[in-house]
Amino acid sequence: MSSSVISLSNAYIYQKDNLILSDVNFSIEKGEFVYLIGKTGSGKSSLLKTLYADLFLEKGSGTVVDYKLEEIKYKEIPFLRRKIGIIFQDFQLLSDRNIFQNLKFFMEAMGWEDKYKIEERIVEVLELVGLPEVLSKMPHQLSGGEQQRIAIARALLNHPEILLADEPTGNLDPEKSIEILKLFFKINEVSETAVLMATHELDLIERFPRRTLYCDNGAITDLTDNS
Repeated sequence: MSSSVISLSNAYIYQKDNLILSDVNFSIEKGEFVYLIGKTGSGKSSLLKTLYADLFLEKGSGTVVDYKLEEIKYKEIPFLRRKIGIIFQDFQLLSDRNIFQNLKFFMEAMGWEDKYKIEERIVEVLELVGLPEVLSKMPHQLSGGEQQRIAIARALLNHPEILLADEPTGNLDPEKSIEILKLFFKINEVSETAVLMATHELDLIERFPRRTLYCDNGAITDLTDNS
């Protein structure tokens, strides 16, 4: 078995008929932390959508947590997504239910059935993101930074092999952005979950350098290889 959680080879990323990225080649190993940078519209989100099979890989080959993207069937996509955690810029919490109900709803959709194990795992992830006391609060009662922590907790519930984070600090002020980034580092270290984090906040990368993939002019370059 490969130690890579993501591997792309000669991959071409399309949005409908528009070619977004050409000849993409990179892999991410288990437990690795990688930034994905580039201007708005450079293809970061399209790449992430391809990795969680929201966009089909039309040309080339790619493997994410042992699923071949160029061959994946529609009925297999939910099972791929059970092995990855996806975090967006907007928190996508259900506004009509409290935090415990939000997380429980997600787990049941993922196939969890044992009530005790559901409650136990929810407590674990809230402890990990530093919000053990918010179970009964509604999303609107939390700050933006707290809501993003809940979104990260939700992504962790199913013990993912990798987190795909699409501009997770985009709606946060600089201080909260640093807190969220440090939380990703903690998760990466404690649970050995790989992280691919798309961001355009270059100051964060300068302060906390890690391996960096750069989207520009329809191509992806591994800046770490060139350093």
